[in-house]
Amino acid sequence: MKIIKDLFCSPPAKSGLGLCLSGGGALGFAHIGVLQSLEDHGIYPTHIAGSSMGAIVGTMYAAGYSPAEMLQMIKEDKLYKITKLMTFRSPLLRSGLSTHAILRSLILELIPHNSFEQLKKKLYICVANLNDAEWEIVDSGAELDKWVAASSSIPGVFEAVKDNDVYYVDGGLLNNLPAQCLVPFCSTIIGVDVLPNKVATQLKKPIDTLVCAVRAMQHQNSQEGRKLCRFVIEPNAVEEFHEFSFDAYQTIYQHGYSAATKFIAENPEMLKVRK
Repeated sequence: MKIIKDLFCSPPAKSGLGLCLSGGGALGFAHIGVLQSLEDHGIYPTHIAGSSMGAIVGTMYAAGYSPAEMLQMIKEDKLYKITKLMTFRSPLLRSGLSTHAILRSLILELIPHNSFEQLKKKLYICVANLNDAEWEIVDSGAELDKWVAASSSIPGVFEAVKDNDVYYVDGGLLNNLPAQCLVPFCSTIIGVDVLPNKVATQLKKPIDTLVCAVRAMQHQNSQEGRKLCRFVIEPNAVEEFHEFSFDAYQTIYQHGYSAATKFIAENPEMLKVRK
């Protein structure tokens, strides 16, 4: 495991093409569409960073799974509804309503080596350290399943992941677009933010207020990461769906594909970063 500050000690030559994927629950299915569009345009990132759902999609991509294969996994009920990834425990005895058993088993099934070092692309996973109230980056070791689970551990819904007496939860809590870790290694960084600042015009229910408040927090903690990205793609699925719209994965995927395709057409200089 490596904390973000350690990454800047002796930066190597910047030769990589970075891709940073934000958190956003079901809205993160747009990341898969973006990846497909990038590949269709001959753009293949070498370094991947992500928080929450961005960490899950990023891990699959770093392991060598194509966007088409990921979409098929969703159709087969893998990486699908959050309820399918939950194993309920008594909230009186645990730090969350559900364990990470199913998600971690899925990662082990799809990536048996369970190692950062054996991934086909360099991967950085963002997690939130509750003890120190700081975000950290994990990029090494043989507990890939553990850190993917930690990064996607929605506070209160999933149990916090404990490591050496430190509790970790969803990376999006403190840094929803962790591009900082890519700076020492990448000459160009592409960011994909599925939660741009789209504030609801009507707050009819308490949940509406809660969702908007969380989005505002995540938008704010993404500002530094956004500034470090040369390009920022913003799929607009959030205007039609929300973080728990898992049934709409196909449409959300298409939002990502369309947004990236349109962005590349409007910013042809992106084609110059092809690896």
